Formats: sequence, C-alpha cells, structure tokens
Amino acid sequence: MLTALHHVQVACPAGSEDALRAFYAGVLGMTEVAKPAALAARGGAWFRSGGAEIHCGVDADFRPARKAHPGLLTTDLDALAAACEAAGHDVEWDPHFPGHRRLYVADPPKAPSGGSPRACEG
Repeated sequence: MLTALHHVQVACPAGSEDALRAFYAGVLGMTEVAKPAALAARGGAWFRSGGAEIHCGVDADFRPARKAHPGLLTTDLDALAAACEAAGHDVEWDPHFPGHRRLYVADPPKAPSGGSPRACEG
C-alpha cells in the first residue's frame, strides 16, 4: 500500500538548471538533492523540502504543461508571495479553492517547468 508521495516530476528545457536552482532553492527555500550518477548526465535538477521532492527533468521536445503542477504547502503564504515577487516572479492569488488561501507562482522565465507551482497555506 502507498504511504506517502515521494516526488513530482516536472519537465524543463535543456540549459535551465541555473534558473531552476535560483527559483526552487533560492526563492522557495528547497534543498537541491544530488541526482544519481546514471541520471545526472541527462541534466535537470532535483529539490527536496521535508519528505517530498520535485524532480525537474530535461525534455528535448519541451512544451510547458497547461494544467499539471506541483501543489506545495507553506506556513506563511504571504511571506512566500512576497519572496516570489521580490525575485521577479508573477504571483496570482486564487480564490477558487474553498477553505484554503492559494496562489499560483509563475515559473522562472528561463526555465518554465511542466506547470507553475501552486502554494496553499496549511
């Protein structure tokens, strides 16, 4: 039986690793995780926060996803929004999730992932 979600894989264009690190580690405060040697040559980057990971994998035929996205929880949504905006990322507040405060964060301009992260306070 399943016990938890280990990671979410999102696609990214080749050469976007620096922008991914600036966003996921720099802005969101996630820790970069070393990829196994057999996978590191493929490019991309992996990040962890708590027990969950986001794996950004290079897709040679990359096209940003329209609906797919990682959903992240934070203890301070306002501080996260401010950090994202200060780093130049667009933030869109979403009132359509009853019982939750939620926002969308635009992906790094040089590294659009498979879907813009959504964050909820919780």
